[in-house]
Parts: sequence; structure tokens; C-alpha cells
Amino acid sequence: MNVKRFTARTSREAMALVRQAFGDDAVVLSNKPCAEGVEVLAMAPEGMSQIERVAATAPRVSSPSRVAARPAQAQPQAPAEAPRGRLAARLAERHEPGFGNEVNEDVNTLAMSTLSFQDYVRERMLKRRQAELQGQQDPMLADPMLDDRAADPVEAEGVSSLAALRQQRAQAAMQAMNARRVDSSSAPQAAAPRVPPVLRDEIRVPDVRQALTEMPSLSDIPSASRRDQQDMMNELRSMKGMIEERFGALAFMEKLQRQPAQARLTQRLLEVGFSPALVRKLVEGCPAHLAEDKTGSPDENQWAANVLARNLLTDEAMPALEEQGGVFAMIGSTGVGKTTTTAKIAAAFATRHGAGQLGLITLDAYRVGAHEQLRAYGRILGVPVHTAHDRASLEDLLELLSAKKMVLIDTAGMAQRDTRTRELLDMLAHASVKKILVVNAAQQGETIDDVVAAWRASECQGVVLSKIDEAVKLGPALDTMIRHKLRIIGVANGQRVPEDWHRLSAQALVQRAMRSQPTAAWRMDNADVNLIFAGGPALATGIPAAMGVH
Repeated sequence: MNVKRFTARTSREAMALVRQAFGDDAVVLSNKPCAEGVEVLAMAPEGMSQIERVAATAPRVSSPSRVAARPAQAQPQAPAEAPRGRLAARLAERHEPGFGNEVNEDVNTLAMSTLSFQDYVRERMLKRRQAELQGQQDPMLADPMLDDRAADPVEAEGVSSLAALRQQRAQAAMQAMNARRVDSSSAPQAAAPRVPPVLRDEIRVPDVRQALTEMPSLSDIPSASRRDQQDMMNELRSMKGMIEERFGALAFMEKLQRQPAQARLTQRLLEVGFSPALVRKLVEGCPAHLAEDKTGSPDENQWAANVLARNLLTDEAMPALEEQGGVFAMIGSTGVGKTTTTAKIAAAFATRHGAGQLGLITLDAYRVGAHEQLRAYGRILGVPVHTAHDRASLEDLLELLSAKKMVLIDTAGMAQRDTRTRELLDMLAHASVKKILVVNAAQQGETIDDVVAAWRASECQGVVLSKIDEAVKLGPALDTMIRHKLRIIGVANGQRVPEDWHRLSAQALVQRAMRSQPTAAWRMDNADVNLIFAGGPALATGIPAAMGVH
């Protein structure tokens, strides 16, 4: 018997070496992985024949203890169940698993790509199992106990049943192998043989479409990232606007240096209080014949005054306020002259229509004795003054005075940034109430802009310019009226009632503004004009697109 070890990278190469050494009938003893790849132990087919002959001719020797104990067995034999129990115990100790599964495992281990070699391996393994069964039966038959009990029908029956059981299991394994062979041979030839994977674990390629669907959309981006992008876009827009404004300002200043008439007009409009935004809009529309004039004639000032007057809204073409009738509420900041203006309008109306057609209401309950001033004017005119503390009482008084031709409401003065301003406006949100905003003409232009925005001047019937006798420059107030397109329904230039109540035309208001003369500290030269336009951003903000300058 010659057993050899073969090593190769794969089972196919190892089996090729075995076939080359021992032929097609070689006996494979083991197949296991090793460091070089696969290790196979095999021997020639003559070695199996030698093993079978040696197992068949081996003498059966009984042990001396068993032979010496044989004469002492003259006593009566034990019941039949004892040998059968001992045989079952020995069989349990010699537990032999079913060889059908081992055959399948060996076949799977030695699986080749061709069907013929698989059949060869199956046949050789079955032959080896059959030889092992025969080798296992011979020692059991050579056992002295079995020989001594051969005449015992119970033990003979146990041995025969064991042999029959093993024979049945061998036949079942053969049938299973034949069935697999038939199934593999009957498979369609067109089907490609299954190639075993090279790697033990399969490599799964991710689905591209699934990966795309799992990608976060734009709406799933965190709000912080979207906010950062929005802030960046806002900064870029602001930088673009600033650059455009600066280049526009530089171009405008260069234009003023080439055209002296426009430079003089710009300087004059800035001195009387008009905003740089309005001045630039006005000067850019200056006619060519005026721009080329170098004599210093007042034609450009007159042209500018006419343009401003056309864009300033007044009610000179409409009936006077005291002639219209209705319910009017005076609103505005503290100390602008709301109560005095209410008394002036009431006196003008009572002079023409009588005190019986007039109603007076005051909402000024915040200051101590605030309503006493209006009550004093009411006693002079012979008109009772009613006080409303909330919206419900105001509506009751309006219903009570609904038969009056005119009802005037005096409100409490509040700063434009006071939180109670909105409450007062909500209180006056009645269908019949028309609001009139009273503006102090002596205030700065920025303050007037703030007042107009806080008191919602666009929702008012009109604006009353008070204290124009105190204003050094009327330009800031007129500038605000032009830019916000607000209508001036009257002006007040003193404390006298009703003598200081007037309705002035737009031309008169503009001429009054243009005649103002600043003091030496507030006069401008060309360098000051360039400084204003070079450093002031948003010079065109708030200018109406429909403003006519021709």
C-alpha cells in the first residue's frame, strides 16, 4: 500500500496530479486546505484490494480471560434480554452517524467542474464506505462473545438486524447518488454551468438609482445653510448696489464740474434744505440750454421752482376743509399743534355754518388738564366738548353727533416711536373717521420722514403743516411731501385763532422755501457739494418714478 500527499493551488490541479500518479481508479483518502492551497492524500487502487484481502484473512483470536471463563459458564443462562441489552449498549458506544451526509459533504468538497469526474468521485466514495462497513462487520463477528453466543437466537437476531440496517442505509445512499446523477445529466445543455464564486463573501454593488433617491433634496438642507446662502446673496446685492451708487455719484460730480449752471442749482437746493436724492433727480433733468448757461442768471432756479411746484400736491383746486364737512381726527406727535389746529378749523367752520352744526370730541385723557384747552375754545365758540376714553365710547359719541355737519376729534400727542401710537390708530379705525396728520414744518427732514412712516400718512386725508413761522427752512417738509406724494390741505403760521389758518398754493410754498437764506455756518461751496454726493449712499431712494422734471 503506497499513500502519497499531493499539494496544489486548487482542487482541480490536485486531482489532476492524483490522476497522473495513480490513474482514474485512484483512491482519495482526504482533501483539506493547507498553506499552499489544497492537500490531497491518495493511493493506488491496488492498495484498497490489499486492505480487503488482509481484513478477510485475519484470524479471530479470543482473549485468554474469555477462554478461561468459558468452563465456568455451566450455570443457567441469563434471560434473553441481557445479551440484547449489552449489544444495544455496545452499539450505542459505537455510535456511527449516517454516512449519507458524509458522502454528500465529501462530494461537495471534491466537486469538479465536469460531470464525469463527479460521478467518478461518487463511485469511489461509495466503494470506500462499503469497504469500511465490511471492515466494521468483521471485527464484530470475530468478537468471542458473539461467537460464544452464536447459538443464541436473540444475539443472532441482533447481529442480523444490524447488518440489515447498514445494508438499507447503503442502498438509500446509492439511490440518492443515482437520482442526482440523473438530474444532472437531464439538465438542458444550453444552460451555462454555475461557476463557483472566487471569494467566499459576495461583493454587492450599490444600486445607483437607490443612492440618488436617498440623496437629500434642496428642501432637506438645514435651515442654517439656507440662511447663510441667503445672507451671502444679500451681501452681494448690497455690494453691487453700493458700487453702482458710487460710480453714479462720481459721474454726477464730474458732470457738475463741466456744467456750472447745474453746479449752482445743486448748491442752492441743498442750502434751502432739499435732500440730495431729490436734488440729483432734479438736476439730471435740467434742460440743455440752462445747463450751458455760464452767466449765472436765475433761470435755473425758476425752472427748479416750477418743477417742484408741479410735483407738490395741495388742495387749492378743491373745496376748503370747512366747506366739505365730515368727521376729522387730528393726529400727530406731541406739541405739533393738534389742539390749536382743531380750534382754528372749528372757528372757521362756525363762522360760516354756525356752532349748531359743529361737534367737538377729545381723546386726550393722558395729560392732566389736557382737554381743558379745547373746552376753553368750545366755550368761546359755544360748542360743548365731549370726552371719549375708548373705542366704544367714541362710537357712541359719533352716533350721538351723527346729525352734525362737521365733527372734529382732538387726539393725544404721542411720539412717533411710542407703542401706544398703534393703539390710537386702531381706535380711530372707523369708517366715517378721516385722519389728518399734523406735521411740524420746523423739524429736520429725517424726523419728518420718521413721523410720516409711523403715523401711516398714506392712509390719511391729508397733511397740515404747522409752525411754518418757526421754520428756518421749509425745504425738508416740502421734500418729504413730494417724495411720499402727500397732499397739503392747510398751513398754520401762528397761535391766533382763526387768523393763522391758511390754504397756500404749491407755488407759494415752493417760493417761500427757495427764499430762505442760511447762515454763514450752513452755506455750501463746491467742495461741500462733492463731499455730500461722494459719501451719501442711496441718493435716489424714495424718489417717485413718475416725478416730472421737464
